[in-house]
Amino acid sequence: MRRVLVTGGAGFIGSHLCERLLDQGNDVICLDNFSTSSRHNILHLLQNPHFEVIRHDVIEPIRLEVDQIYHLACPASPIHYQINPIKTIKTSVSGSINMLGIAKRQRARILLASTSEVYGDPQVHPQPESYWGNVNPIGPRSCYDEGKRCAETLFFDYHRQHKTDIAVVRIFNTYGPRMLPNDGRVVSNFIVQALTGQNITMYGSGNQTRSFCYVDDLVAGLIQMMNATAETGPVNLGNPEEYTIQELAKKIIQITGSSSQIIYQPLPQDDPTQRKPDITLAQKKLGWQPTVPVDIGLPKTVEYFRNLLKNQP
Repeated sequence: MRRVLVTGGAGFIGSHLCERLLDQGNDVICLDNFSTSSRHNILHLLQNPHFEVIRHDVIEPIRLEVDQIYHLACPASPIHYQINPIKTIKTSVSGSINMLGIAKRQRARILLASTSEVYGDPQVHPQPESYWGNVNPIGPRSCYDEGKRCAETLFFDYHRQHKTDIAVVRIFNTYGPRMLPNDGRVVSNFIVQALTGQNITMYGSGNQTRSFCYVDDLVAGLIQMMNATAETGPVNLGNPEEYTIQELAKKIIQITGSSSQIIYQPLPQDDPTQRKPDITLAQKKLGWQPTVPVDIGLPKTVEYFRNLLKNQP
C-alpha cells in the first residue's frame, strides 16, 4: 500500500484520480484549497478510512510523508485562471517548488500535470513532445501557459540537480462527469447551453480544432506514467481524434435533442486554431492509448449535467 498525495484532488480530474487510486488499494491524501473544485466531487470518498482531505493552498509550504505525488493543483480554465492571474502563476511556480521539496526530502516520485497549452498556437500539427511551441509570453493566457512551462523547467532542474524522481505529462482537452458547469470550457459550455435551451456560443468561425479525451482514459494514463518509473517525460496524454468546434456543437445538440441555435462571437486573443496530440510516445513507452470515443463519452457527460441541473435549486 502506497501513501499517495494528490494536489487538486477535489477537482474534476483529481477526484477521479483519487477514486481510482483508492480502488487500487492506496492510502490517498487529497490536498485542495477548494478555489475551483467542489467537496461534492469527493463526498462519496469521505467514509473510506484510506482517504484523507487537507484544505491547503499549495502556494504555502507543507510537510507530509508520502511515497508518490500527483501535482494537479491549478485553475485550468481561462474563466478561472484569468480572475487572478498572479495567483495562477504563483500556484504553478511556488506550488511546484513546494511539492518538489516534499518529493526531494521523501525521495518520492512526483508527477506534474502539465498542459497542451505549453505548445501555444502550434505551427506543427499534430504536436509531438519535441515541439517547443509558439507561445505569447505576455498575453492574457500566459499566466497559465507560462506558469506550466516554468513548472516543467523546475521539475527538470530538480531532476538534474537533486536527482528528484519526476514524471511530466502534457494533458490535452479532457471532459467527463464532474466538470464545473460554469468553467468556460467548450464541452461544459455547449452542454449546459443546450440543456437549458440557450443559444450555443461559438467563438470564431468554429473551424478551429480540438481533441477530446474522456476522463477515465486520462486517469489511466496518469497512473501508467507514475508507475513507469524509468520515464521522466514529457509525455502527451490526449485523444488524437480531432474535431472542429462546429462538429462538437452539432454532436451535443443531437445528443441533447436541443433546439438551441449557434451564435458566433469573436475569437479570444491567443486562442489556438488547432490542437491535436501526437501520442506515439505514450503508446510506445506506457502502452497507453484512449479507448473511449467521443460518441460514448459525450452522452455520459450530458447525463451527468442533466442530473446536475435537475437537482440545482
